[in-house]
Amino acid sequence: MDVGIKGFGTYVPEKVVDNAYFETFLETSDEWISKMTGIKERRWAGEDQETSDLAYEASVKAIKDAGIKPEDIDMVIVATSTGDFPFPTVANMLQERLGLGKVATMDQLAACSGFMYSLITAKQYIASGDYQNILVVGVDKLSKITDMTDRSTAILFGDGAGAAVIGEVSEGRGIMSYEMGSDGSGGKYLYLNPENGKIFMNGREVFKFAVRIMGEASRNVVEKAGITADDVDMFVPHQANIRIMESARERLGIPKEKMSVSVNKFGNTSAASIPLSIGQELENGRIKDDDVLVLVGFGGGLTWGAITLRWGK
Repeated sequence: MDVGIKGFGTYVPEKVVDNAYFETFLETSDEWISKMTGIKERRWAGEDQETSDLAYEASVKAIKDAGIKPEDIDMVIVATSTGDFPFPTVANMLQERLGLGKVATMDQLAACSGFMYSLITAKQYIASGDYQNILVVGVDKLSKITDMTDRSTAILFGDGAGAAVIGEVSEGRGIMSYEMGSDGSGGKYLYLNPENGKIFMNGREVFKFAVRIMGEASRNVVEKAGITADDVDMFVPHQANIRIMESARERLGIPKEKMSVSVNKFGNTSAASIPLSIGQELENGRIKDDDVLVLVGFGGGLTWGAITLRWGK
C-alpha cells in the first residue's frame, strides 16, 4: 500500500507584524533581522484566536481538498507545542468541532519536528489497514510563548497551521522513506522556561545542531528512497533561519531554486513551518503531481525528522 497526502490546507492569521515593529522597543533593525534570519514579517494570531482555531481553519480546507466528508476521518493527530490547554488536546477539540464522530485523537509534541513525526505516525496506522483517513495538523501559536524582552528570540516566531489528510494514494506516490531521531542531551539548548512560560534558546548550539542534522537526515532519506539529490524537485526545510536552511541545502547538494523559502513571510512557525511552505509552493505552481519532495525539520528536545515523498493522490 502506498501512503501519502490525499488533501492539503493551510491557514495563517490576518495580523502581519513586520520587522519595524521590533525597532520600537528592542535594540535591533529590519536590516539586521533580515540579514541574520531571512525574516521580513510574520503573522500573529488575534487575542480571540487560539491554537485550535488556527488548526480548524486549515483542517476544513484539507478535508475539502481530499474530496471526503468530515465523518470519513477516522483519526486525528495534531503536532503542537502550544495547545489551548494541557488537556483536552487540540486534536480532541478538533474532533468535536469538525463533527468527526468518536474517533481516536492525540497531540504529538516534538516541537518544530512535530509535523514530520505526525506524518510518519499516520503512515504506520494507514499501512496497518486499520485506518483509512487520518487528519494530521501542524499548528502553533508561538506568539503566546515568545519572550518579547529577549532580542535573540522575539524576532523569530510566528503563528499558523497546516493540515493534511493521510491515506492510500496512487501506486508509486506518497511517502517513500523517512527518518526520526532525538538527542535529549541537547534539551537544555531549546526549551520552555517554567519560570516565565517563554521559549529559551541557546542560538549558537541550536545552529550547530540544526546545520548538521538537517543535512544528514536529508541525505539519509534520499538514500533510503533509492534516489539521488538530482531526482529531488523540491527541498522543504523547517523555516527557522535562512542561514541554517542554506547550509542544509548545500549539504544535500540541491540547487538554490529548488529550495522552498517562506521564512521571509511567516517567520518560524514551529510545527506549521513545513506545511506552510508546501502550501506556498502549491499556490505558486512549484509543486506538481509526481514531484519528489524532501521535507526535513528539527526542534526542541532536541528532535529531528525527514521524509521523502512523491506528491499526488
